[in-house]
Amino acid sequence: MKFLCTTAELPESGSRGFDMDGRKLLAVRRAGQAYVYLNRCPHRGVPLEWQPDQFLDASASLIQCATHGALFLIESGECVAGPCAGQFLTALDSREDDQGIWVEF
Repeated sequence: MKFLCTTAELPESGSRGFDMDGRKLLAVRRAGQAYVYLNRCPHRGVPLEWQPDQFLDASASLIQCATHGALFLIESGECVAGPCAGQFLTALDSREDDQGIWVEF
């Protein structure tokens, strides 16, 4: 596993983007749990954020693709609205300990 960030660097209802080993990743914290996905929309293969570290919709309850507005569930990565409805973001195995968040490719 590779170290992603400290717990404090991903606050509750927050999102962050990362470049790791040539891959773009995004992490979101919801209800104390960190979720990590490849930063790639299944519709066009483009990065999701509209500004650095901005991956969530206005209510901070869904991941939103800036290109066509597709909306994804934070907990599963499932697209629930938009051109890729029914498709999923690519989830990465992750764990959190006293040091922070770790991710597996």
